Amino acid sequence: MSPADTHLTSLRKRMITIELLSLAKKNHTYRELAEITKLPITVLSRYVKGHVLPSSSRADALRSALEPVVSLEKLLRESIKFDESGYFDNSAIIWDLNLLRLAAYRVIETFAGRKITKILTAEADGIPFATVVASEMGKGLLVARKTREVGVSDWLEDSYTPSNSAVVITLHIPKYMIKRNDSILIVDDVTRTGETQRSLVELVLKAKASVVGVVTLIGIGNAWKQKLALNGDCILDSIVEMNEPIKQ
Repeated sequence: MSPADTHLTSLRKRMITIELLSLAKKNHTYRELAEITKLPITVLSRYVKGHVLPSSSRADALRSALEPVVSLEKLLRESIKFDESGYFDNSAIIWDLNLLRLAAYRVIETFAGRKITKILTAEADGIPFATVVASEMGKGLLVARKTREVGVSDWLEDSYTPSNSAVVITLHIPKYMIKRNDSILIVDDVTRTGETQRSLVELVLKAKASVVGVVTLIGIGNAWKQKLALNGDCILDSIVEMNEPIKQ
């Protein structure tokens, strides 16, 4: 690893710690955080306000102290509220930039060393998370839409019928946006059946490109992994895995 790469890795680790501390501050006072981290309130305040970054060694110590209290998985689980029909409002997750950045860093760690050229998602709720992942990775963002735009003549298309539905959904993406040598990471917010993600995979395969992996903030059940059934080199990852809720 070059000195520049080492510096970047250290910087990212320190920034992850600040994101974690900022999230912890939402539910804890500075006094409580001082007790947890064994650091002065004034120092913690400077970190949260972005006035200074902790050293690499202090970032390690801070992260170890904070993770039992405010882990990414715990934060995501606390934001999920199912209704009696098994549906939930994910607004508290997809519009929380601190939480999304922390999740994006987790994705970077999971796919470290893998060749990724572009991030692909489907409209609409997957866009915020995919945008943050693409930004943090420094990769291009592709969004498959349910309607065609005027002015584009050549499209990649794939259709599917969601479970318990009589509606056919077709995803479109301009053909020129995916090249044969692209290595695509598919990103979404919630995956339950895997039908949308399977359609995104088909779009990539129709372009004769490759799928590096599929990552989702929340994976409900295991059916989605079985639906995708990709090759052994492809990583299927959910930051939080949950069982199907029991309907009332």
